[in-house]
Formats: sequence, structure tokens, C-alpha cells
Amino acid sequence: MKKRVVITGMGVITSLGFDVDKFWNSIKEGKNGISEVTRFDITNYNTKVAAEIKDFDPSQFIDKKEAKRMDRFTQYAMAASKEAVESSGLDLDKIDKFRFGCIVGSGIGGIETFETQHDVLINKGPGRVSPFFIPMMIANMASGRIAIQYGAKGFNECVITACATSTNAIGDAFKVIQRGDADIMISGGAEASITPMSFAGFCSMKAMSTTEDPSCASRPFDSERNGFVMGEGAAIIILEEYEHAVSRGAKIVAEIIGYACTNDAYDIVAPAPEGEGGARCIQLALKDAGIKPEDVGYINAHGTSTDYNDKYETAAIKTVFGNYSKKLAVSSTKSMTGHLLGAAGSVETIITALALKEGFLPPTINYKNPDPECDLDYVPNEGRKADIRYAISNSLGFGGHNASLTLKKYEE
Repeated sequence: MKKRVVITGMGVITSLGFDVDKFWNSIKEGKNGISEVTRFDITNYNTKVAAEIKDFDPSQFIDKKEAKRMDRFTQYAMAASKEAVESSGLDLDKIDKFRFGCIVGSGIGGIETFETQHDVLINKGPGRVSPFFIPMMIANMASGRIAIQYGAKGFNECVITACATSTNAIGDAFKVIQRGDADIMISGGAEASITPMSFAGFCSMKAMSTTEDPSCASRPFDSERNGFVMGEGAAIIILEEYEHAVSRGAKIVAEIIGYACTNDAYDIVAPAPEGEGGARCIQLALKDAGIKPEDVGYINAHGTSTDYNDKYETAAIKTVFGNYSKKLAVSSTKSMTGHLLGAAGSVETIITALALKEGFLPPTINYKNPDPECDLDYVPNEGRKADIRYAISNSLGFGGHNASLTLKKYEE
């Protein structure tokens, strides 16, 4: 008998806010979290904008000494997990720590530490490289640090599947609880890749938007889109076995009922034609949930604002939903948050859960010029109320990775 799995806590660190309430209000209002990059000199870069986090003080969330021994991505993860645990109402002294686990991923990990310490190596020699370099850089350290902080001694791993990372992390955590191997899982993703080297790499790929106006640089599904806008931050959720949550009187946000992941097996960066792999993933996530395509009321799309992603994700949705796809609300909240790479899926899982809870469809902002190949209802520019019972969140990553979660409005 499969266990039911619910979301009982959430935390975010994004350019749109350092707490879930502020973040969700910004999403509902269609606020833009993208601005000109200030962290380093962007004079010689083709891309000038990002969803950069400003005024983040890690000491507000983490011991100051320990924060200095963490890369920025781990600091973000720790800050988001603090809010998630607190909002869940968990009494950590009363739970079985051996049935309390953590799966938190990062697509790129501690690249800022890598760049900084490489400069130290070149300019000052190997003897000056920090002894904390390796444990600051490695991508599993967010999951490890969170487990140490909260005493989570159960199932623990770090997923790395590029931009599908945190959707896979949440999906894997869902399955751990569903099969009975844990009562509680902390899960999500963190990313801090707005750095000179990371930016240069994506610019060289010509993957990022070259629009210099931050107010319209990310425009998913728009015919004038010209690349994604990088974001940073973290989103962490508390997943809990339903009976465990109810027995302690937890406030349940939403229920996760299905998960699937597939691979295109096609190209290292380009999606398969017509979104074949993504379509299979959505179909399997529906099958896992035991619902029909027509039951779904909303899809939070991967929607990166790149030519191929938006076109082929649209095609994938049409493949799965057929004529019903014209009645289905689809939006890309990356138009507001930017693309948080490995943390994107967890941010969007929180958005999807709140969309179900409040009956509100978040918008795709900056949608001005329809694309004949992207012709669905993208909830353009303004969000709207809608009574939805089921929703899907999609993530697609370099390497052909596809991941989809099916969520349900919580009903007692």
C-alpha cells in the first residue's frame, strides 16, 4: 500500500523575497525579480542581467563562523531550510531521526568557491588554498549540512540533473516516503551560479538573453524571446507521510501524488524534437498519480524563454493533452524569478502547491508577441483565480533529463 505524501513546510530565498509569503505575493502580482548584474564587472559579457539576490546576510540564518565555511549555494539552502522547518511546526525532539531524511540538489554546486580558490592557487600558490575548499565546493554539501543542522539521520543524497535537479530531488524524496522508508524528508535545490566563469560559459553557448532591459529580458513563449535569464537562490520543502502529519496537527499545503523522470537520449543540450522525452515524462507522472489528462487544471512549465525549449515543451503538452491542451492553463514563472537552474524545480513546486491551495494561476509576464508554434493559454501578464484540483510542474535539463511532479489540492 503506497503511503500518501503531503507538503507541510516551505522556505525560499530568491530575488523576489526571503520568505514564502513575500515571494508568493510577488508572484501573484507579476513582479519582475530580474535586474542588472552587480556582483562582478559585466562590461565584456553579452548578457547583462540576472535575477540576482541583493542584501542577503547569511548571519541572519546561520552561525556567522559556519557561514564563512559554506559556499553561497549552501548558505541559500540553509536559509531556506530554516524557514521550511519552522513553518512545518515540527518538534525535532519528538520525531524519529532515523526516519527523517534529506535530498537537496544543486546543478552546479560551489562554483563561486572554485573560482575564488583557483585565483588563490594561481596568485599565492597551493599552500594558500583553503582547507575548506573541497567541503565548500562539492554539491552534496547542502544536503549534508542540512542533515547535520536538524539531525536528519535517514535517507540522504544529492541529485544532480542540471535544470531538472530539484524536481528529481523532490520526486525521489516523495518515493522514499511513499514506499515507507521515511516519515519526513527535507527536499529541494540551491544554486549560486551568478559568477564570472559560469556567466561566461552560458554566454559562450549563446543560451542566455542578450536583452539589456531587465523588465523584459525573460519572455517565455513570446516570439521575440532570445534566451534564458539566470537566477539564484534556494527552495526547500518538508515532505511528510500523511498520517504522520495529521497525527501532529500539521498544516498541510498540498499533496504530491505522482512523479516521473525520463531521458531524451538525444543531445547534450538540445531537447528531442517535438518534446518527445518530455511528453513521455508527463504521461508517466499522470499514470503514477492515477489521474486522466483532463483532470489537470494547471501546468507550471519549464518555460525557459529559449527557442527550442518553449516550442518543444508546448508540443509535448499538446501530445499528452490533445484538444484539451487549449483549455489548459500553462505558465512560466521564470519570467519573474529567472531560471534558478538546479533550484528551479523546487521553486516552481512551491508555486504550484500554492496555486492549488489558493486557487490562483500565476502569470507569464512579458508575453507580448504570440508565437504560432506556442499557442496555448500561458496566463499572459496577469494571474487569475481558478478552482483547480490537480497540477503538474515540469523541469527539463541538459543531458536530456526530464522530470515531472503531479500535485493535488489538499482535501481532508
